[in-house]
Amino acid sequence: MPKYVCEFISVDEKKVIRIRKALPDQESRRRMADVFKVLSDSTRLKIVAALELEELCVCDIAALAELNQSLVSHHLQTLRQMNIVKYRRNGKMIYYSLSDSHVKSLLAIAKDHAREAIG
Repeated sequence: MPKYVCEFISVDEKKVIRIRKALPDQESRRRMADVFKVLSDSTRLKIVAALELEELCVCDIAALAELNQSLVSHHLQTLRQMNIVKYRRNGKMIYYSLSDSHVKSLLAIAKDHAREAIG
């Protein structure tokens, strides 16, 4: 028998019912998974990490990510659709920043978890 499997089946029905009621519904789980999918791309994660530090224009982001502006714009569009980043226009320039503190929290937790997993 595998090491991490119960040796016999004993379901705590009350616990299962209580937790099932507390779990996010199907649509909420799908939206949550979509956030993780978007952030699972290392280039988008690099862009988000840079925007955590400072508001940046597309040119700056392209230079940091070492990508052309077209590809960066595509990544930014994906991040905007998930409400991870927002933008503001200043004349002909468009500046990007993180949408809210939730994104910063996600990044901080991911960094802490990655450090723990390594060390």
